[in-house]
Amino acid sequence: MYQLEEKIWFWLLGIIPVIWLLFLVLQFWKYKAQNKFADKKLLKRLSPNASLFKSVLKIIVLSLAFACLAIALGNPKIGTKLETVKREGVDIVFAIDVSKSMLAEDIAPNRLEKSKQLVTQIINNLASDRVGIIAYAGKAFPQLPITTDYASAKMFLQSMNTDMLSSQGTAINEAIELAKTYFDDEQQTNRVLIIISDGEDHSEQAASVAEEASDEGIRIFTIGVGDAKGGPIPEKRNGIVLNYKKDSQGETVITRLNEETLKNIADAANGAYINGKNTNDVVENIREILNGMDKTEFEAKQFADFKDQFQWFLGFGVFFLLLDVFLLERKTAWLKKLNLFNENL
Repeated sequence: MYQLEEKIWFWLLGIIPVIWLLFLVLQFWKYKAQNKFADKKLLKRLSPNASLFKSVLKIIVLSLAFACLAIALGNPKIGTKLETVKREGVDIVFAIDVSKSMLAEDIAPNRLEKSKQLVTQIINNLASDRVGIIAYAGKAFPQLPITTDYASAKMFLQSMNTDMLSSQGTAINEAIELAKTYFDDEQQTNRVLIIISDGEDHSEQAASVAEEASDEGIRIFTIGVGDAKGGPIPEKRNGIVLNYKKDSQGETVITRLNEETLKNIADAANGAYINGKNTNDVVENIREILNGMDKTEFEAKQFADFKDQFQWFLGFGVFFLLLDVFLLERKTAWLKKLNLFNENL
């Protein structure tokens, strides 16, 4: 397994197309200037050893040198040892509402961004628990299976938006049904489903489905984001609000936090409802809940003893730089025999 320690140095690769552009501009300028100075036959007699191929070869070598140096600065590493680590924890699946109502700004910056902040902070306070992510609106869609890779979880989390699912609405029951498939029956870990939503459930089946999930050992906790007073749903383009969503009568739609629905779902699955307005309170509540659960041991395989590989690329980079310095632009004897690009005509 490979990993890069300093990916920012890959921006140096942008120098390569600049080098080629300057080379092409220089060749064009030389061609125009030489044609003004003398005709082609006379130039051939004046500089019989001039070689376009050697010039191209020098640019290729220089490009390889910069590519190797950029990779070396990125400090690539290779995992040399695979370890099986014993961990104790809880399996947690986050089901995040990505319906259009989550764009309402009755809680800053908006409901969806607040949901992302809450999940990120909860993950930051986990130790050895495993996490999974589900996105749902009118349908539920798996984002990330159960994993201990918190960095990947937060990356998938940040990519979530209200345009990722074409089926609009809010069907919490779909999210619960999908969450059931996330848990491994062979590993009898404590199972937790955390639903983050404004509670606008259009299916009206969530409570009964939550009760079925409870029978399978899944505890459901709900976090409400939004305000009971509600707010309009903005319609944006390039970050600018153009209008607000309207109903069939032309009235502005007001979406409100429905805490009652979320409480019913949590109660049906031996869980609890938490208001998501204060991030610290949410994180503390979830921490207390998880700490009160029995931890189940499971195995996780991961690479260890990563070894630096930058020295190889640094060596090749220096080699190509030296080669470029000593590589002359005029023809050599062997090159004359090859007659590349018909240069001897």
